[in-house]
Amino acid sequence: MFERILLAVDGSEHALHATRKAAELARLMKPVEFRIVVAYDPIPLYLGEPNMQIAITNRKGEAEEVLNMAVKEVGSLPCEIHTELLEGDPASAILEVATVRKSDVIVMGSRGLGRLAGLLLGSTSQKVVSHAPCPVLIVR
Repeated sequence: MFERILLAVDGSEHALHATRKAAELARLMKPVEFRIVVAYDPIPLYLGEPNMQIAITNRKGEAEEVLNMAVKEVGSLPCEIHTELLEGDPASAILEVATVRKSDVIVMGSRGLGRLAGLLLGSTSQKVVSHAPCPVLIVR
């Protein structure tokens, strides 16, 4: 049913739960591909050098830590595991990956680390649910 699973994580507690559920889903469904995506907000251009380069390095390092944590939490799966780090609006990046990679389902936490949160869902998860090209599994 789900041959291409996309897991979007941001390091939040809800993302950790989503990681566990996505791994369970993959073990049951035995997909062809399991993709883990970490998308992080771009650094504002007004920071200037050298501050901008320091901020980019720090933000990318944090994103790599989140990605490594997710890979470790997922463990061994009966399929290929791919990872992607993307700079940009997280919702837009997740939707782009889901479209380009032809994902069959997106798994993500209900609330993340974003600055603005919706009433029931985080703003990123709201955007993804509203515009996704495939089903979305939101995990609390």
